[in-house]
Amino acid sequence: MEHIVKIISIQDVTHDVRSYRIEKPAGYSFEPGQATEVSFNDGKWKEEKRPFTFTSLNSLPYLEFTIKTYRDHDGVTNRLGRAKPGDELIIRDVWGAIQYKAPGYFIAGGAGITPFIAILRDLKSKNKLAGNQLFFSNKTARDIILRSELDQMLGSNVHHVITDENDPKLGKGFIDKAFLTNKVKDFKSNFYICGPDKMVSALTATLTELGAKPDAVVFEK
Repeated sequence: MEHIVKIISIQDVTHDVRSYRIEKPAGYSFEPGQATEVSFNDGKWKEEKRPFTFTSLNSLPYLEFTIKTYRDHDGVTNRLGRAKPGDELIIRDVWGAIQYKAPGYFIAGGAGITPFIAILRDLKSKNKLAGNQLFFSNKTARDIILRSELDQMLGSNVHHVITDENDPKLGKGFIDKAFLTNKVKDFKSNFYICGPDKMVSALTATLTELGAKPDAVVFEK
C-alpha cells in the first residue's frame, strides 16, 4: 500500500547527512530496524524508489529517516538534499531488515548505522541498553552520524574507528580481525552488522573464523 505524506522538517546531522521528519499515516507502525521504500510524489520521481530505515521510535507521532546525500549523481538522495518542508513523499509497507534479539555487539560502517539508531533509541527508552556495545567505522571524524547522542547513550561502550585520517582523540584504524580480537570478550554473543557489502561480507567471515555462530550474526539481506 502507498501513502502520500509531507515532509514536516529537515535537520542537518553532518556535512552530508540530514534527518527528515515526515507525516505518519494513521495506523502505520514498524519495529526498530525495519525500513520502507520511499520516493517523491513528483512526476518521474514517483517510481524512483529507495529503501530507507526508520530512525524514530514507533511511539512518536511522526516518522523519521536519517539519510546520507550522495551528490555525485542525480539520484534520490541528491533530490532529498534539495527537498523542503511541505514536499510530498510516497512511502510503502514496512519490511524486515535487522531485528534485535538480545544484547551483543553492533558493528556499523558509515550510513550503515541507520538501522541501529532506532534499535538503540528503543532500548534506551526501555532502559535495556546494558550489555550492548557499538563499533562504528567512518572515514573521518566529521562523518560520524549522531556522535553526541551515541556517546551519551553508550558511553564507554561505543568505539569509534576512523579509517582515512589521524584523529588525535580517535586514532586511525579498521574494524578487522586484530580489532575484534582485542575488543570482543565473547564471540558466542550476538553480532549485528550493517555497512558496505564488502565490509559486511568480510566481517561475517572473520567473526565466523573467530568462533561466532552463524545464527548469531545478524545483517541486512
